[in-house]
Amino acid sequence: MENDKLISSIDTGSIFNSKAVEYDRWYDEDAGKIIFSSEVNAFREILPLLPKPWLEIGVGSGRFAHALGIETGLDPSENMLKIARSRGIITIQGKIEEHILPAEGFGTAFLIMTLCFTANPSIVLREINRILKPGGKIALGEVPCGSTWGTYYKKKKESDNPFYKNAQFYTFSELKHLLKGAGFSIELTLSTLFQKPRDVSKIEIPLNGFQHDAGFVVILARKISDIDSRC
Repeated sequence: MENDKLISSIDTGSIFNSKAVEYDRWYDEDAGKIIFSSEVNAFREILPLLPKPWLEIGVGSGRFAHALGIETGLDPSENMLKIARSRGIITIQGKIEEHILPAEGFGTAFLIMTLCFTANPSIVLREINRILKPGGKIALGEVPCGSTWGTYYKKKKESDNPFYKNAQFYTFSELKHLLKGAGFSIELTLSTLFQKPRDVSKIEIPLNGFQHDAGFVVILARKISDIDSRC
């Protein structure tokens, strides 16, 4: 999706900081509205299962947080956070890897199109484990590697696109492995975006489980054990 947010040690924050308004306008374009609505539909399916308080990591301009009722957002870009604050989001400037959030301070952490841009996803997920209360949840949204959408963004990466040149997309199996290694147990998976990247014409309703032809998956996982985030 064009609605990507970077929070890792990869030096891309300046790109999003300088293009914050341009980035946010994408959601108002025809294709942007449809893609965004399809992804939001998938997350709305799991909202009743999520303990509060809620935090979105890599909140960007706050479009998802506002649509889903997420109270607080973390992001390194000040210009992005200005837009998020205008949408009523409580903002924290910084990166999850910087160990700036309190232990067991949140019930649910949302990570929406963010893990693929982190330099070390294991450290990010371990730090999320640390900030979640016992039994807390992580709501992860990603483009699976190997899908039509994954191939689409891989081509952007290979063309040295400034936003995607450092992106790393994961298979569903790799995402499961990363979550397990960080002390999480998957409870539910939803799939959406079965339309091709350049042929998006309708808002989709998500399907249960991981579907191999889906361009976007939402994984709900529960914290089952404490993990040292510094490992």
